[in-house]
Amino acid sequence: MAETSKKIRVLVAKPGLDGHDRGAKVIARALRDAGMEVIYTGLRQTPEMIVNAALQEDVDVIGLSILSGAHNTIVPRVMDLMKQHKMDDVIVVLGGTIPQQDLPQLTSAGVAAVFGPGTPMQGIIDFIRGNVKPRGVPA
Repeated sequence: MAETSKKIRVLVAKPGLDGHDRGAKVIARALRDAGMEVIYTGLRQTPEMIVNAALQEDVDVIGLSILSGAHNTIVPRVMDLMKQHKMDDVIVVLGGTIPQQDLPQLTSAGVAAVFGPGTPMQGIIDFIRGNVKPRGVPA
């Protein structure tokens, strides 16, 4: 298999104290069924755990599922840790109940996209495929 044809690797994480992971599992399965390699970290992950797992797994995408309202605290920390580890080739997407007024702050922090409840799975799949840089291609 050529280096540039490797499967897209996605880390799906549930940060914070939110214990509801059905949506994250549905997304993980849809991405897997679309041919992506998916690593699901489980519940109650800290930003440090998420970024360390993303580094170890050499992922292309970090998908955070947040329903708890802690996105304005968790996301900046994840983005800061990613900068410290020079992970500028990894895109971050969010899913969950994120108020519209918080979107500008999240996108300015570096979040590539926010997918709210009811977003079609194919839209998420297409976004990831369209925004992940092929491996081996300089940024």
